[in-house]
Amino acid sequence: MTARGLIIGAPRSGSGKTSVTIGMLRALARRGLKMRGAKSGPDYIDPGFHAAATGLPGVNLDSWAMPPALLNALAAQSAADADCVVVESAMGLFDGIPGEKGRSGSAADLARLYGLPVVLVLDVSGQSQTAAALAKGFASYDPTVRIAGVILNRLGSERHRRLAGDAIEALGIPVVGAILRDPSLTLPERHLGLVQATEHADLTAHLDRLADMAERSLDLDRILALAAPFAPAASDASAALPPPGQRIALASDAAFTFLYPHVAAHWRAAGAEIVPFSPLADEAPGDDCDVCWLPGGYPELHAARLAEARNFRDGMHRFAQTQPVHGECGGFMALGEVLEDAAGQKHRMLGLLGHSTSFAERKMNLGYRRARLLSDCALGCAGTEIRGHEFHYARLTDAGTDEKLADLADGEGRALGSFGGRRGHVTGTFFHAIARG
Repeated sequence: MTARGLIIGAPRSGSGKTSVTIGMLRALARRGLKMRGAKSGPDYIDPGFHAAATGLPGVNLDSWAMPPALLNALAAQSAADADCVVVESAMGLFDGIPGEKGRSGSAADLARLYGLPVVLVLDVSGQSQTAAALAKGFASYDPTVRIAGVILNRLGSERHRRLAGDAIEALGIPVVGAILRDPSLTLPERHLGLVQATEHADLTAHLDRLADMAERSLDLDRILALAAPFAPAASDASAALPPPGQRIALASDAAFTFLYPHVAAHWRAAGAEIVPFSPLADEAPGDDCDVCWLPGGYPELHAARLAEARNFRDGMHRFAQTQPVHGECGGFMALGEVLEDAAGQKHRMLGLLGHSTSFAERKMNLGYRRARLLSDCALGCAGTEIRGHEFHYARLTDAGTDEKLADLADGEGRALGSFGGRRGHVTGTFFHAIARG
């Protein structure tokens, strides 16, 4: 079986790509097709919705953070057991790191590399025929990226659909969907993006509402016909992050949720066992584990409960005396001395590293990062380059006096200084690792 594939793109974030993608995936899965969703950039949350809609794991395909061999390996795996792969673009279709040909991180890279057509989602609220100028610009901007169709989103009326749609079709670009404004279709959001799929009490009902919208408003048969054969050559996944141990104690609950699907999958494929535990349930890492990983998430929303979790605290201190502990972003915040929540209340954290963080005065930190490790740690050996990203609103209020973990640069290679912390067996940083550079 050869899978087919396409990309759902847009001019910018907030155009409705995620709702369209989830609705399409769910609707076609209900028809009996094996659908798989993918996200073109560094996003933890959307792949969870893709998995919930299809029953197959989501995947990130990141042309900047992943070396070409790893990117091809993950793309091939995603296509191996699917009828159709729908890749949801991050941000705007062409947005990425300038200067790295084919490795910008944009969804357009994937369109060129794999010959995938793009279905463009246009939020046409506040405009009508002007939407055709946008569509024409996208169609002509890069001849190697094929705009195969357009979905009009947030229409106000049938007349609105006709004005915008007729102008676009006059250019020879098919309009394959028209979605009326409907606030009930909007997925709830918070500071790091959508509220996660696992936190929705009525997730199935909402997925089916989006699928009903897709059946009603999209020409699904026509969209499927636009999809192109998607058969990436199987490749070497060795650039994936190696497992940090044989038995990995993984913090996993509403406060600690952000582990990329491809990272966990590679750890398991390499023979490691992931042993989840819940800090919010006052659980500690198992004594039979040889490394503890605190992923990112939302400790700032659960700081009081974490501060009261004595068994978690005592167990982490015992574990860290002899075994490695690593924290990413939210996990890094939990490893520090103090976490100040949005209301300005300060909560005692684990104190395994000396820094303190605050969520009271928010400052967004967002972007690709290159980290060069200063010493051996759970991420790899000293000198190794790791590619990843930062996305958080918390800030350091006290950097502490621990050794630094890594020299950091942005996606374009500009030095950002030494970041993170190391004390004994414990390391942590705001940086989320995606793959070895």
